[in-house]
Amino acid sequence: MISIRQRREIRATEVSEDFPAQEEDVKLENKLPSGCTSRRLWKILSLTIGGTIALCIGLLTSVYLATLHENDLWFSNIKEVEREISFRTECGLYYSYYKQMLQAPTVVQGFHGLIYDNKTESMKTINLLQRMNIYQEVFLSILYRVLPIQKYLEPVYFYIYTLFGLQAIYVTALYITSWLLSGTWLSGLLAAFWYVTNRIDTTRVEFTIPLRENWALPFFAIQIAAITYFLRPNLQPLSERLTLLAIFISTFLFSLTWQFNQFMMLMQALVLFTLDSLDMLPAVKATWLYGIQITSLLLVCILQFFNSMILGSLLISFNLSVFIARKLQKNLKTGSFLNRLGKLLLHLFMVLCLTLFLNNIIKKILNLKSDEHIFKFLKAKFGLGATRDFDANLYLCEEAFGLLPFNTFGRLSDTLLFYAYVFVLSITVTVAFVVAFHNLSDSTNQQSVGKTEKGTVNLKPETAYNLIHTILFGFLALSTMRMKYLWTSHMCVFASFGLCSPEIWELLLKSVHLYNPKRVSYFFHTTFFCLFFSSRMMDELSELREFYDPDTVELMNWINSNTPRKAVFAGSMQLLAGVKLCTGRTLTNHPHYEDSSLRERTRAVYQIYAKRAPEEVHALLRSFGTDYVILEDSICYERRHRRGCRLRDLLDIANGHMMDGPGENDPDLKPADHPRFCEEIKRNLPPYVAHFTRVFQNKTFHVYKLSRNK
Repeated sequence: MISIRQRREIRATEVSEDFPAQEEDVKLENKLPSGCTSRRLWKILSLTIGGTIALCIGLLTSVYLATLHENDLWFSNIKEVEREISFRTECGLYYSYYKQMLQAPTVVQGFHGLIYDNKTESMKTINLLQRMNIYQEVFLSILYRVLPIQKYLEPVYFYIYTLFGLQAIYVTALYITSWLLSGTWLSGLLAAFWYVTNRIDTTRVEFTIPLRENWALPFFAIQIAAITYFLRPNLQPLSERLTLLAIFISTFLFSLTWQFNQFMMLMQALVLFTLDSLDMLPAVKATWLYGIQITSLLLVCILQFFNSMILGSLLISFNLSVFIARKLQKNLKTGSFLNRLGKLLLHLFMVLCLTLFLNNIIKKILNLKSDEHIFKFLKAKFGLGATRDFDANLYLCEEAFGLLPFNTFGRLSDTLLFYAYVFVLSITVTVAFVVAFHNLSDSTNQQSVGKTEKGTVNLKPETAYNLIHTILFGFLALSTMRMKYLWTSHMCVFASFGLCSPEIWELLLKSVHLYNPKRVSYFFHTTFFCLFFSSRMMDELSELREFYDPDTVELMNWINSNTPRKAVFAGSMQLLAGVKLCTGRTLTNHPHYEDSSLRERTRAVYQIYAKRAPEEVHALLRSFGTDYVILEDSICYERRHRRGCRLRDLLDIANGHMMDGPGENDPDLKPADHPRFCEEIKRNLPPYVAHFTRVFQNKTFHVYKLSRNK
């Protein structure tokens, strides 16, 4: 039944009660644009200030290192030959190709001279662009020819200023990586500050300028910064594509400029593999990065005239194995915890076996032996069998390839870097274990990587990547001192990120039930300013020194004045690099040790420091077309290394001879039939005079001319 009733008066009241809420919504909407605008303006201001500081810090670091180099050598005041001698060992060899390109009448002739080189290794024509990573010298020489700077800047200054300029890029990339991780540019500022104050352990560019790592590490830092940004969730498609392009270019340039690129990128691939297996990284993004690594190496392989060492690298075999294992082992990320753990171990075993199998097959097909000395060295280093191999022992006895000295941690602690690093590392490792366990246990309700429910422990993909990166490169640095520069620079980034990250402080305060947004801000800013102002800058700019090596200068001047331009010189690898740079003479051997035939040649030449008959030494040297041999007292009477690690000891062991001096010898070593050549030749006995004539000597060097009679 339908009834009609009077309208309620209360309706007007209801409307009046609802109206304030609507009015508040209107007010809120009116306020939002201005709030968004202010936030946008603040963000732009922060980006502008942070970016400006990044550029300034990079440039100041570059100027600082250049000034240290000048103060240490008085580079602007010494002679050209002294400047070239200051590029020690392999540095001098690399710089010599820059000089060679500039001295060539045209760029085309310079290229031809590098592709068909017969002065780096006597009686052989080798392709230097295939053998060595010297495209940077080629590019720089062309740039110097093209730019109108010849009247204002000498070639050597153009070269060293370029390297110091790359240091500006390096520091800026470290700054940006820390900024991306923490969300504040104060973190980047602290990272750059720590990099400079720990300069002894973060870089050696000021005294090894042309070294390959000084070219490569800036690009490596750019790559890490780009990967850190790429791993952020919810990137816009355009941003993602541009970031991938940046990763590809930096990876390619890193690979092109350093012969050890494949080993560093293998470590990166292991980082990606670990995170992908533990669901801490999107599988699609890991696939992109694997592909970029392979593509970059293949492009470098083409540019290096199909260098077989690149094709036979473990990196290519490993990345291909990961792709194959993924196809063969589907549903890897489903099941209970124990089920997934079993699948993960099987996956790891499959990838390892496939990697070794593919690498062995590739090396057999290519007949590749160029990198076998590295694996012999690693086998001996980690106690997997004693070796008498000369090449392996040569690396084992070098301090740079030994364990990281304990005093390194003392220096890093003086600036509070190491303490901060351990603090941040302990927190993030704990979080990583919790997240990994949660990911492996919760396979039925998989969430997107980088997103977890409120209240659960979370580790962003970019943070997880940098965590595993610093751990793996830390182990590498601890085992091999030369690689510490890859770790310590990233240590600055990781420590500064943790100390300046509100998320880290929030997690820490929550764990002790002291969380409060104001406390987070207080701890963050207090820690930053305390560390920034308590770290002391080294007062090195006031220290003035001067290059002084009169014996080497005298030797180079004598060679230039008294030997034919086509003369062939034999001697130590380190010295001969300087001979090529300063005099342009032909060499029997050199420090770029990544070729099996060169290693055999070097062992033969080094018999001048062994216990061999003069006839045998003469025959060996003449087989390489040697005209002059340079003997160094610092090697013949070496005391820098302990017994068993001196060069003469390594040669004695390789030759089956007993070592000199007090101490034990292996039972199967026998006394040599002849005295040590480098000592006995100085007595001018008839058997030696018949084959060798001394033509130059000073306090350090003795030069002998070889007779041409058989």
